[in-house]
Amino acid sequence: MAVRIPPRNRSLTIAVVHSLIQSSLYDIDGSPPDKYVILVDADGNSPDAVLGPLRTELSNRLGSGFGSSVLYAYAQWHLEAWYFADATSLRDYIGRALGSIDTSHPDEIQNPKLHLKHLLSDEFYTAQVSEEIAKGLDARTIAQRSPSFDGFLEAIKNGAG
Repeated sequence: MAVRIPPRNRSLTIAVVHSLIQSSLYDIDGSPPDKYVILVDADGNSPDAVLGPLRTELSNRLGSGFGSSVLYAYAQWHLEAWYFADATSLRDYIGRALGSIDTSHPDEIQNPKLHLKHLLSDEFYTAQVSEEIAKGLDARTIAQRSPSFDGFLEAIKNGAG
């Protein structure tokens, strides 16, 4: 499974998503993925409000020439809450304690992105940093502690979302 993020810290706009999907059509093996799962951090906005325009506009841009690949999008209220679900791995990445935040209920953390930015202190929080953190996390641990993570897993496994 290939993971693509917007280059040069660009925002995840319709045009950027379209570009990332189009670029995957020219991978070395020449065969496109059977599905695309787009993970969007809703940043506290309604996930439906964020996904609605994305799904509609992206479908219009891709058109019928998109082939047999299926597109699924999943938005998380605050993506960084999942990082706190695997507190041990997050602590290892950051190299210090996570402060007074209650990691036993990660989905209830208020503004986890801001808390994470404070913990990173000197390091600027970008999509690349987010990817580095995510690579070190244990999905099983997150799934056990974060009910919202189930929706994302379903989107990856079965295309729900």
